[in-house]
Amino acid sequence: MTQTAPTPSPEGVFRPLTIAVLGTGIMGSAMTRNLVRAGHGVRVWNRTHATASALAADGATVASTPTEAVAEADVVLTMLHDGPVTLEVMSHAAPGLRPGTMWVQSATVGLDLQPAIAALADDLGITLIDAPVLGTREPAELGTLTVLAAGPESVRADASSVFDAIAMRTFWVGDDAAAGAAQRLKLVTNAWVLAVNNATGEVISLAEGLGVAPELFLELIEDGPLDMGYLRAKAGLILEDRLDEASFGAATAAKDANLILAAAGLADVRLDGLEGARARLDRVVEEGHGDEDMAAAYRAS
Repeated sequence: MTQTAPTPSPEGVFRPLTIAVLGTGIMGSAMTRNLVRAGHGVRVWNRTHATASALAADGATVASTPTEAVAEADVVLTMLHDGPVTLEVMSHAAPGLRPGTMWVQSATVGLDLQPAIAALADDLGITLIDAPVLGTREPAELGTLTVLAAGPESVRADASSVFDAIAMRTFWVGDDAAAGAAQRLKLVTNAWVLAVNNATGEVISLAEGLGVAPELFLELIEDGPLDMGYLRAKAGLILEDRLDEASFGAATAAKDANLILAAAGLADVRLDGLEGARARLDRVVEEGHGDEDMAAAYRAS
């Protein structure tokens, strides 16, 4: 599929919007706080009500149902676990939606369910923006995520008012959300993230197994072409025994690995390294470490 080159987010005058955030986990909570700080009116809903309720102190209005959350909303932002949950929650929200509402779908849902999500938006008479984000807990809290977006030109000014509150950059990669251009780019990027995460855990495990201090390896490559910030971040969590400080959970990473491999299968592309990374993540999730950071794949060694 030929895709348009990324273009900067269109500049526009800020317009305060009423935004419903459905899904207030690690990412959704941080995004909510930044939307409130930017001056938007934000309503929140989460299946675990206490998670949403905590955001009342930040200025968000807490709703008890998805329908209540989206009532009178200009924008609905979904940051839920996966595609099936996203479809389920938006179907429950349907009675409260107004025709023309903008749906910013920010979860990584992969390619299989993108047509169903687009069809649901059409059935509900709302405008879909496919907008997965790059970044974990800290960038989400700082409002420095990167948004990968696809959607019509006609709504990009208002979409920019949302994205500017949560992100440092917005890449518009297409004007048809149903085509899944943003999801495709997110899967490619996440394949790199998972590869580095897996390699970090294996290298540290090998060093320990061979009696080499992992810190010596990190010192050796410091500031050279083999060094990188993401390696340092994940190695730090492992070596400092901080895997419980999840910036991106192992269970969610395993879900994304499955989405990437499913998409690769559709494209007849074989990803042996990612299959190994998925197997390692699956093992640590089965052992009860799914809520730890994805760097817990280290435990699989």
